[in-house]
Amino acid sequence: MIRFQQVSLMRGVKPLFDNTDLTINPGEKVGLVGANGAGKSSLFGLLRGELHADQGDAGFPSSWRVAYVAQETPALDRTALDYAIDGDAGLRRLEAELAALEAEPEGADNGHRIAELHTALADADAYTVRSRAEQLLTGLGFTQEQMGNPVASFSGGWRMRLNLAQALMCPSDLLLLDEPTNHLDLDAIIWLEDWLKRYPGTLVVISHDRDFLDGVVNVIVHIDDRKLKRYSGNYSAFERQRAAQMVLTQSMIEKQTRERAHLQSYIDRFKAQATKARQAQSRIKALSKMDELAPLRAAAEFSFNFREPQNAPNPLLVMDGVDAGYRIEQPDTHAVTTKTIVGGITFSLQAGQRIGLLGINGAGKSTLIKTIAAELQPLAGDARFGKGLAIGYFAQHQVEMLRHEESPLWHLARIAPDVREQELRNFLGGFNFPGNMVTSPIAPFSGGEKARLALALIVWQRPNLLLLDEPTNHLDLETREALTEALAQFEGTLLVVSHDRHLLRATTDEFLIVADGRLTPFDGDLDDYRDWLFRTKLANREAAAEAPKEAGGENRRGQKRAEAQDRQRLSALRKPIENRIKKLEQQMEAATARKADLDTRLADPSVYEAGNKDALRTLLADQAACAQALEQLEMEWLEQQEALETVQA
Repeated sequence: MIRFQQVSLMRGVKPLFDNTDLTINPGEKVGLVGANGAGKSSLFGLLRGELHADQGDAGFPSSWRVAYVAQETPALDRTALDYAIDGDAGLRRLEAELAALEAEPEGADNGHRIAELHTALADADAYTVRSRAEQLLTGLGFTQEQMGNPVASFSGGWRMRLNLAQALMCPSDLLLLDEPTNHLDLDAIIWLEDWLKRYPGTLVVISHDRDFLDGVVNVIVHIDDRKLKRYSGNYSAFERQRAAQMVLTQSMIEKQTRERAHLQSYIDRFKAQATKARQAQSRIKALSKMDELAPLRAAAEFSFNFREPQNAPNPLLVMDGVDAGYRIEQPDTHAVTTKTIVGGITFSLQAGQRIGLLGINGAGKSTLIKTIAAELQPLAGDARFGKGLAIGYFAQHQVEMLRHEESPLWHLARIAPDVREQELRNFLGGFNFPGNMVTSPIAPFSGGEKARLALALIVWQRPNLLLLDEPTNHLDLETREALTEALAQFEGTLLVVSHDRHLLRATTDEFLIVADGRLTPFDGDLDDYRDWLFRTKLANREAAAEAPKEAGGENRRGQKRAEAQDRQRLSALRKPIENRIKKLEQQMEAATARKADLDTRLADPSVYEAGNKDALRTLLADQAACAQALEQLEMEWLEQQEALETVQA
């Protein structure tokens, strides 16, 4: 087990832990939460042996193998697949030793050792390692082609995925993950969540994704007031326990305040009387020894609101046969070629729509968002924007485009040059940029603080259309919750790409999906999307497994692909009908229970007494309305059953 005993730790002059204890049992999956700067990464440093406690003991069995995600990725020529396999360092050592022995001249006396190495490699599953690594990389969003590309060819976010793959490839008893979902799309997060549920060792994960924590962990460790406080259950259970604890703490503070007042009153009245001196002294000692609870610090929760849009054209945007993609200029000939990512886009954005954009990694979600934001011009078709359209566009490059040598006040004054400085300061203060921070260069700011500034600049401009591409990256839980609440109350139109399922559920009411180069409505919820991802990946694996081994192989593979597509189309037709039938059955059950209750009440003779005419009239009206509603529900249920039979036929 992992055990912290009376651990204290300072970083510089800042105390992070003060005589704190914690026990984590083998096999537990632990979510580590706390405010930014509370010491989460430092706790990981203690577990990795990179930091040492100033006082107390922190450790786990020396036989445990530890895996964690490297923060740096060298620009190697090594392929992505080989780099992932390198995570199993023990296997690589066996392979290197075997290669060295086999390279020795004939007659060398190493046959026995070679045999031992072959046995050890078999025990380490060396003969399935490439297949296992391919499955990991596929789950994290890499294509077969990308797996053969050198590490140096990938961007920073993709290199972090490779580092995550290395950590998952490493056989381990303890797995430490620090914000593993930051560089992942929703499909990769869902895959990782399933992988971690099956992980047999002890997991400690830092994450600001509450849905991810709810799906993976069974223990929460909260860093608060320089202590490590353990809570059973997932993140939602922690929130409930924490709320109850805060209420209890407040009542204890109030009780202790009353007791202190009573003791002080006794001391004041009797400390000068000789007959009462001994009792007064004992009260003084009791008062000094009383463990005074720290006042409940309901730290000011960060919150903000999007300002009401000044106007709202309707429709805001109409796209007719638009191809979204890139124009590529050839360096030698300067000829321009085009690459369509999403083609034949025909849809309109109506005022007040709240849309979540789904699709696997690389499908073209960001390309579509950029085209709507007019950062990319359509390759074909017609895009018409409503008069008065004001777009607020948030993507990661918005954060990167901030001037690091300038202050938050400078950034806001640049887009609001005619507004009084005090008004700008007040506005930025609402985004947690107080005092000197508002005039300080943003270079040392955290990623979350820079993202918060980018959001503030968007809010100031009062957009009527918000385009958000992964807005929660680098945001802590508090700021994510504030953004979610603000978006839920936003009065304009919203189109969002996010891997944060809590945000999607709370702020959107319909989904579009980008798949196979097309944009189509997705009639279902996030659970349905999870099922869709599973079916899509299964169909892709089936198609990839049908490699042409003879002349007819290509035809067979095409047939398999067509069959998979037919299954997907059938499922897409069937799923919304099945969902509607399920909802109707729930409504019928509730209506039946309601009608039975009304029938029972109407069977009571007392309701027909002279003084109950109004109540009787209400009950009869409710009974008639309930019976009519139940009849309509049953008629629609029959219609949906017929529709389902038609689709399946």
